Amino acid sequence: MKQLILAPLRGFTDAAFRNTFQHHFKGVAEAVAPFVTSIRGRRIKASHLLDLVPEDNRIMPVVPQILSNQPDEFICLANTLFRRGYREINWNLGCPYPMVAKKMRGSGLLPHPDEIDRMLEKTIGQIDARLSVKTRLGRFSADEMDQLIPVFNRYPLSRVIVHPRTGVQMYTGGVDLKAFETCLNHINHPVVYNGDINSLDFFQALEARFPDVSGWMLGRGLIANPFLAEMIQGGFRQGHREISRFARFHDDLLAEYGRRFSGPAHVLDRMKGFWRYFADGFADGRKILKRIRKAGSLVRYRQVVASVVNDQAPVA
Repeated sequence: MKQLILAPLRGFTDAAFRNTFQHHFKGVAEAVAPFVTSIRGRRIKASHLLDLVPEDNRIMPVVPQILSNQPDEFICLANTLFRRGYREINWNLGCPYPMVAKKMRGSGLLPHPDEIDRMLEKTIGQIDARLSVKTRLGRFSADEMDQLIPVFNRYPLSRVIVHPRTGVQMYTGGVDLKAFETCLNHINHPVVYNGDINSLDFFQALEARFPDVSGWMLGRGLIANPFLAEMIQGGFRQGHREISRFARFHDDLLAEYGRRFSGPAHVLDRMKGFWRYFADGFADGRKILKRIRKAGSLVRYRQVVASVVNDQAPVA
């Protein structure tokens, strides 16, 4: 079995999605949860960690992710999560969004290897859990990784997850596989690949080129095609999609958000967001997405989805 990991996508891969996905599909071994931000002081409210309530995270193994640039805050939050049963904590050094990066968090820390070194020096040994890192190649340039690799290698990290883009690229342009190869050859920890695994063909090309990768992270590609992990594990292309299974998954996901959210408007907005990706798996996906976005109520939304399920089959 290939080590496939669900990526942390804020607004998508929360506990509701993780549990519903794991109930309907196979192939994913674990998930890294969307980040929680460290906060000042030692009192962490339960509301800050709603997505990481242990009782809601027993179906799929989960690694919490922390966004922080303050050692004391990081240590406090990491040890709180350890006491809740989480044995690995991931440090987010990859978030590309300007509002985060400009505050020297996420990918905004990557041009400052001395600050990363300071964080790791102060936190390693002070947290009870294993520590992994999720990073990009740099914020502005892939050359930033030349200074980051020696820092990562100085500390006993459990693994390094690499998204081979820079922060300023966001999710545009191609992944830099040459730069990723450099990371794989020089990082002295298990390396996980993350980025643009949207098809079986692309995964197999990556696997052939990088046989030493310890794991593969799937994000948007898995949301667009929830069967993708099963395809990768089984190595098959044709006949992989079952519209009835997708429909059951969708309906359970809708019901789960109905239980968690306070009103139908929030549920509708969340499900419309998923269709940005779901629609890619259907013939006439753009037309479907337009119909979904026009739905002004949950009743109308259900009618549109029922019509899609009844009238069309996903692209093989």
